[in-house]
Amino acid sequence: MSESISAPNEQIELLERRIDRLRGELRRAATTGDRAQARTLRAELRRVEYAWDTALAELEERAPAAARQNPAPPMLSIREQVHHALTLLTVPAAPKLIIAVHDAFFPGELVAARLTSLRRDEERSFKVAPYGRPYYLCPALTADLLSPARGLLAISTWPLPARVVGPLSARVDFLIGAIKVAERVAQLPDDAHDARRLLWRFAAGIPGAAAAGGGGTDPETVAGRAQAELDVHAEADAADRAAAAARAHERLDGAETLFGARLQRLRRTAN
Repeated sequence: MSESISAPNEQIELLERRIDRLRGELRRAATTGDRAQARTLRAELRRVEYAWDTALAELEERAPAAARQNPAPPMLSIREQVHHALTLLTVPAAPKLIIAVHDAFFPGELVAARLTSLRRDEERSFKVAPYGRPYYLCPALTADLLSPARGLLAISTWPLPARVVGPLSARVDFLIGAIKVAERVAQLPDDAHDARRLLWRFAAGIPGAAAAGGGGTDPETVAGRAQAELDVHAEADAADRAAAAARAHERLDGAETLFGARLQRLRRTAN
């Protein structure tokens, strides 16, 4: 088991060194006013940070079974707890869903009241030290105005199209979330009641996916039904998001691509 864990550990260390180098290069480019180079470095930094998130999730998956079954008392910050839930879902989510996912799959308590100011705290931290953290929790952006989407949180290291929500995105993200939850539930024992209740809640919103009475919902059935409907909407939704992301890259600065266009710019970005 130690050998299987060492590989992602080494990858994470390499990625962290790469992140540090990119931040230094980005700071120098910004200081010299080289906007084109800064834009390129910023995009590369986000890709490497996304890879870091993925490697960290893999490391968590490879943790010894005993550690997962008998976890130490959690010492995670609220932002880390939210990050874990969003990483599992891979799509923007509202606080209510984030809490449900955390309660179903992760130890510790995630208090709803503490999520209220989280996005503002993250933006304030970014303003003080831009890109000083491996990731930020930020709002999803609306495809039309590129403004913060009310009540939806995302992770800054996700590609920009994944952080934009268009007309079809609510349904598409619901289906993707259902698939991710089903995949995780399939790895758990039958007595993981909180996780299976969450799975049934997703299944109830997908035709043909829910078992009668809410019991015995099959993860494979839920994932299959969700994927079948997702195939219908995914291409159009991806096109909407890609177009909005292209406008955002063209018209917004680095902070605005994370936290949304300011009010005085909404009219211009909508054109």
